[in-house]
Amino acid sequence: MKKSVLISIFILLFLTIFTQTSDAYIVNFKEEYYKLYHVHYQQYPDDCIENIYWLEKAAAADYCNPQFCGIHITSEKQWEKYRYLFQMHINLKLIEQHLRLGRVYDKKNIYFYDAPFKDEYLQNLQQTLDCYKTAVYYWQEAKLWCEKANNSSFNFLYITERQYWEDERERISTGELDYEKILNREIKRVEKNIEELKSMDKTY
Repeated sequence: MKKSVLISIFILLFLTIFTQTSDAYIVNFKEEYYKLYHVHYQQYPDDCIENIYWLEKAAAADYCNPQFCGIHITSEKQWEKYRYLFQMHINLKLIEQHLRLGRVYDKKNIYFYDAPFKDEYLQNLQQTLDCYKTAVYYWQEAKLWCEKANNSSFNFLYITERQYWEDERERISTGELDYEKILNREIKRVEKNIEELKSMDKTY
């Protein structure tokens, strides 16, 4: 066999072995979607939008089998509380991401010299307002799941492998964590800034 033929066969084998594409990894379950959520040190709007997408997918997805959920589940009651806490936690993360995204477009203070740019500022502030109002919806959802996780049937039952979820539940229950108060304050401020911009008619 000629040397050129051997080289051609070798190259063909090499390409066949090392260019095989692996099967796509299909994401089906809540836990899998949640793993795609991540926070960058410096988070840009596209990062927030990506995270919101994955978190919303996680919120809507089914739970995986308890033996694959990432913690040691030993009873149906523990599994039930885990599900309530997880859904509460996802909604809290959706609030955080909407707050981060809203702050990108937020204009904290309005000055008289903003008049020439008021249309651009108004557009940005409307995006901020939409983000904050959407976060209010997720806060209502988080409180609902927190209430379910606080049921008396779970007394003395703690998901210790997800202690930070338990901490979030406790902080909501005691009122230490109250996004409604924060969001309503921010919404009121943004609406005031929008009205102030709309009333401007001078240019500088």
